[in-house]
Amino acid sequence: MIRTLDPRLLRRARPARAALAADVALGLLSTLVLLAQATLFAWAVSQAFAGHPLTAVTTALVLLAALAVVRGLLAGAFEATGRRAAAGVMSQLRRELVERRTHDAPQAADGAESAEVATAAVQGVDALETYFARYLPQLVLAVLVPLAVLAWTVSVDRVSALIMALTLPLIPVFMWLIGRSTERRTRARWQALARLSNHFLDVMRGLPTLRAFNRGEAQAERIAAVGEEYRRTTMQTLRVAFVSGAVLDLAATLATALVAVTLGLRLVDGAVSLRAALTVLLLTPELYVPLRALALQFHASADGLAAAERILALIDVPSAAPAGAAQPPVDWRSLRLEHVALAYPDRSGQVLDDLELELRRGELVALVGHSGAGKTTVAALLLGLRRPDAGSVTIDGRDLAGLDTAAWHRQVAWVPQRPTLFHGSVAHNIGLGTDGATPEQLEAAARLAGADEFVRELPRGYETTIGEGGRALSAGETRRIALARALLRDAPLLILDEPTADLDAESAALVTAAVGEAREGRAVLVIEHRPAFARSADRVVRLNGGKATSETAVPA
Repeated sequence: MIRTLDPRLLRRARPARAALAADVALGLLSTLVLLAQATLFAWAVSQAFAGHPLTAVTTALVLLAALAVVRGLLAGAFEATGRRAAAGVMSQLRRELVERRTHDAPQAADGAESAEVATAAVQGVDALETYFARYLPQLVLAVLVPLAVLAWTVSVDRVSALIMALTLPLIPVFMWLIGRSTERRTRARWQALARLSNHFLDVMRGLPTLRAFNRGEAQAERIAAVGEEYRRTTMQTLRVAFVSGAVLDLAATLATALVAVTLGLRLVDGAVSLRAALTVLLLTPELYVPLRALALQFHASADGLAAAERILALIDVPSAAPAGAAQPPVDWRSLRLEHVALAYPDRSGQVLDDLELELRRGELVALVGHSGAGKTTVAALLLGLRRPDAGSVTIDGRDLAGLDTAAWHRQVAWVPQRPTLFHGSVAHNIGLGTDGATPEQLEAAARLAGADEFVRELPRGYETTIGEGGRALSAGETRRIALARALLRDAPLLILDEPTADLDAESAALVTAAVGEAREGRAVLVIEHRPAFARSADRVVRLNGGKATSETAVPA
């Protein structure tokens, strides 16, 4: 459960402390102007009731008009300064979240989906604007302004000050009671939004498959159901916000009425002067305004606080890159998984259980097993994207967990199940991760991957723009471009996850031959179902029940 003054959020507000302090100072100045307005107005009215001419209060009226303008300017500056402070904090928080999930812990074992991370980085961080821009400054004002009003009221009328001091705690009590319900419902609303985002992204990823099996209508109904859950939780949160506003307004109105009635009776009895009574009557509503505004900002920032709970959880995952880590050896010969065990929070049982696996330079190993056996998890462990729950991943006997992850990634070429092409030319996409590659080297890598022929048939050949907003490629063509990218890199470890998926038999044979050639000086791990790779591999390792149950040598 996140607190409104969570130290983790406050630490991230340090760069904006000057702006937040200026915001508080502007609020206090506005309060002083308010005290001066109330006092000056009460004096002018009492003078008029005493029979003084209008000329006697002209100066006071001019000052009142000037104070009104000053107060308006202060209010505008308060809003602008708060937003500026919030913008700096939000930018830092968003950058920290993105860097954490894409660099330090790109594939953390907390089960966070990419859609949830994106929602947190965009809508979640945006929802925190009200918290930093308004709620935090208002929290300070809610403490200082009532004290200033009470102190001034004591100097004017002690009886009224006592009544105000006794009724003031009612507002925080109601705020606390209502806030507990608001926090619970807002968290439920944020979770519903995360589920909607995750499910929608899953549907978009699998849209071709859904259309092929005529399951689009069923998924539309599911999205509608999740959307309805989000609408329902949103309406529940809004109902609580409206009820809380009515309750707090009622409490403030009753407290103000109590002071006003008491003042009226004492004014009739002559126990208080008209000037003092008017001053107190004007200040009484302002005593409760900061607390009511704080409650309003709490409801407005509740979404941000609920999102912050998940944002901070995403940021605080264990780092995959320890500080001051040693450099991995460049001329290593053996990469081992030793007694590795790993489980996912959303799955029962162990994905990997006491797994032993060795990869040696100059060797091609085919890793096979049924869907869900843990093959892709093995690749993530070798890449350093995940950490085992037990056991270790070692490079020539040195634990990968203690080595510099970024330096290790420079020694690895990886083709995932769903490779990504970026907006740019074909040559740019093949050359990603390889500095200074010549056109001849790019084309040679493309030929090895079986991509050169179809690339030359594109409108501008290797200069054709692909990726987002560019020319669309088929799944097989995308995979061959990604394979060419991996083959171009002079990386001692090559990991290929289903490299021949979406390829016809002829293209698959070309890729198999290319990977066989690439084993020279490299350790090659191929996650594959096709028997062609099993026949060309030096070893075949079969995963079953989280263990390497068989290791079969395959003759050349």
